[in-house]
Amino acid sequence: MSVYSMTGYAAVQSTPARNTPETDAGTDASARLGVEIRSVNSRFLDLAFRLPDELRQTEPALRELLTGKLKRGKIEMRVSLESSSGSSLRAPAASTLQRLGSLEDTVKSWLPHAAALSVADVLRLAGGEDKTTHDYSDELLKLSKKALKDLLAAREREGARLAQMLLDRTAQLRALAASAVPMVPKLVEQQKLRFMERWQEAMALGGGSTLPEAAQDRALTEATSFAIRIDVAEEITRLSSHLDEIDRLLAAGGEVGKRLDFLIQELHREANTLGSKSGSLELTHVSVDMKVLIEQIREQVQNIE
Repeated sequence: MSVYSMTGYAAVQSTPARNTPETDAGTDASARLGVEIRSVNSRFLDLAFRLPDELRQTEPALRELLTGKLKRGKIEMRVSLESSSGSSLRAPAASTLQRLGSLEDTVKSWLPHAAALSVADVLRLAGGEDKTTHDYSDELLKLSKKALKDLLAAREREGARLAQMLLDRTAQLRALAASAVPMVPKLVEQQKLRFMERWQEAMALGGGSTLPEAAQDRALTEATSFAIRIDVAEEITRLSSHLDEIDRLLAAGGEVGKRLDFLIQELHREANTLGSKSGSLELTHVSVDMKVLIEQIREQVQNIE
């Protein structure tokens, strides 16, 4: 399976049909439908619809369509309906004009001061009466499926880019972890030499009252204690294990965003522990570089479904 980003965009439009005798009779079946879907990151699936009044009844079907393919993200779906016959006005039917005239006479008999109907009023009322409502549900659902397919393709392309970036960062983290491993024995050896030098100085100042063997044993004990305090082998092992799991999830694909987010928290914890144990400036630099990379990974993981 692929890794999907939660960021994507798709827009499709229908092609208006040619006028037929049926459409000339009043049915506006040649209108242009447009579907636009925007997607950004979110912890959960959050759907928002912007539909014309004529298409409000299609929202449950559209919601079912989106929830069947999308698991996370803030999704906004906009549908537009533009009539292709809006610029060409038809002459009102004689029966319609007769009915409007009769209604106007009735109103004026009760309200003598009522304003007369204008030409614009007649065209608007006649157009609304003559127009036969066309059911766009099937056409809208078909168009929405195409838009959703395009959105998924866009999210897949972005997800592949994110996955490649994450793999690059995990490789850099492995290199940093590998560079930290040989630093610890060197630090322990350096510290042991320092302890030995201090005990020799103390023996010289004490006039040799302390036995050399006891001084050496004490120095070795202190060096051992220091080695235990700065040992980062456990942190490096856990960090490597988390990196292996991240690589495995990216290879498996699917809904991995939340699990990746948890692993990033664990990586950050290990990097912090490694930094707190650092006994040298070099190890501190390794810890800081790890935190920078982990933060870069965390920002990108927020966009993965």
